Order: sequence, then structure tokens, then C-alpha cells
Amino acid sequence: MKLQQLRYLNEVARQDLNITNAAEVLYTSQPGISKQIQLLEEEIGLQIFQRNGKRLTGITEPGVQILSLAAKVMQQVDNIKRVGDEFTNVETGTLTIATTHTQARYKLPAAVKTFMTNYPHVKLNIHQGNPKQVAEQVACGDADIGIATEYISDFENLLCLPCYQWNRCVVVPHDHPLLLEDKLTLKKLAAYPLITYDFGYTGGSLVSKTFSDAGLLPNVVLTAIDADVIKTYVTLGLGVGLLANMAYDAERDANLVRVDVSHLFPNSTTYLGVRKDAFLRAYMYGFIELIAPQFNQQAVNAVLKISA
Repeated sequence: MKLQQLRYLNEVARQDLNITNAAEVLYTSQPGISKQIQLLEEEIGLQIFQRNGKRLTGITEPGVQILSLAAKVMQQVDNIKRVGDEFTNVETGTLTIATTHTQARYKLPAAVKTFMTNYPHVKLNIHQGNPKQVAEQVACGDADIGIATEYISDFENLLCLPCYQWNRCVVVPHDHPLLLEDKLTLKKLAAYPLITYDFGYTGGSLVSKTFSDAGLLPNVVLTAIDADVIKTYVTLGLGVGLLANMAYDAERDANLVRVDVSHLFPNSTTYLGVRKDAFLRAYMYGFIELIAPQFNQQAVNAVLKISA
């Protein structure tokens, strides 16, 4: 059994059994990957993949366990490389952050700016997606750190750290009749056409649940993953915008009026996730502390020890 064979197995699984895509990622040939997988299957006396001709169509029952072990081996290989880099290339490296648009646009910039000043030789990548995609990227090792409001706590192999809480506001043009309401209620809000986040993003499912628990069906006329898009359509008079408080800037959004609605909805918590089995380099701890100052390296390691 060779490490290269396990690497091939792991990448084929990551590419949804597409050997061509796996070969492109690994800069090798499709026949080479197929041959090495067949050799491994012959060595262990088990079929890992189901096949239809030369095409992989599924994973066998023992294959599921083998692929899980192969993924753990590759994670530990990556950890060994990180340990080496930590002691030989202290100031260099790569940090990949997976997060939602709202966090990337409104919450991360200050932390990113400070991080790049503190670690000028570390390459920073930011991947955007919905909360489930964010959690999946960290869980499978495509990202080092995930930041989102939902789903991160659903993955057993992720350490989930609560960063901060936030709530919501509505935004409307200056002449909107909603501004004449003495006290905004869920029932009154549901009477207006609503423009808000897609319910898979940024605490959207909590908004949906809050209306449902009150026996109300909001008139959602448009959803988006981008708060700036929501504000654009509010400006056009197409509805009332419901978005995160952090997404409103009094100077930049001077054409809109913000009305706080934190009394209508429970607070949402943004979480930060890292793999429990990942070796965290010093600059990764540094970024975590910039996002959540209550979690310095000692605090993160303490939580990791408890969750191990």
C-alpha cells in the first residue's frame, strides 16, 4: 500500500467519483489513477468502488470505511507538513477562509486588514458560499476556517466556536408608509412585500421560523444572498428590506432609513469552525483571535482538548 494510492482514493471521492477531475487536480493521468486504485483493491482483496465498465458508479460498503480512513491519513499527512512549516517557514503559509457574503462584506474586512498587516507573507484566500457549503468546505479540508451563522455545529468533526451575536433591521426609502407605524410588529411587517436573504443564508431559516411560530406567512417577493442586492431593490421601491444590522451603513446607505427590529427576532450567533484533527499554525490562531478575541490560542486549545 502506497501513500500515493491513498491520495488518489481521497481525491476521487472528493470529486464525486470523477476520475478525470481527480487527475486534473493531482496533475496526473486518468489511466494512472485507475491503475493504482485497481492495484490497491487487489492488494487488500476488496472492491472499493462499484463500476459500470470503466466508470465508477458508487462506493461499496467496505469502500466507505476505507475512504474514511484514507481521508484521515491524508489529513495527518497535511498536519505533518504544517508542523514542518511552522518550525522552518514561520512567517509564510496559506490561510483559506470559507464564509458567507454578509460576513465577508461587513464583518471580516477589519480583521482581514489587521491580519495582512500582522502576517504579510501569508497568502489569504476567501471562499464565499451558503452556510452549509462553508461548513462542508472546512469539514473536507478545502478551507482552514469557516465562519457562518448556521450548519457549522452540525458537523461532528468540526470544533464550533461562538464568535458574536447579531440581529436584524428593516430598510425602506425615506417616504415609505412603514415609517408611520408607531411600533412595528411581526403582523405589520408581514403586511408589506418583503425583500430578504435566501432562507438558506445568514439566519434566514430563523426568520422563517419566527414568522411561522407567530402564525404568519410573510409576503416575500424577492430573496438574495447579497445584502447590497437587497438594498438595491428596496431603493427601487419593490419592497421592505430585512437584513442584518451589520449590513447597514448610515453614510453609504443614506438613501434608506434603518428601523431596528431586534425586538421581533431572536439573536443569531455567528460561529467559527475548524477541524478538530487539524494542526493549527500560529497565524491561524491569530486570525481566530481577531474574529473572536475571547478565543486566544490557549482558549482554543482548551476547547479542542475537551472536544477530543
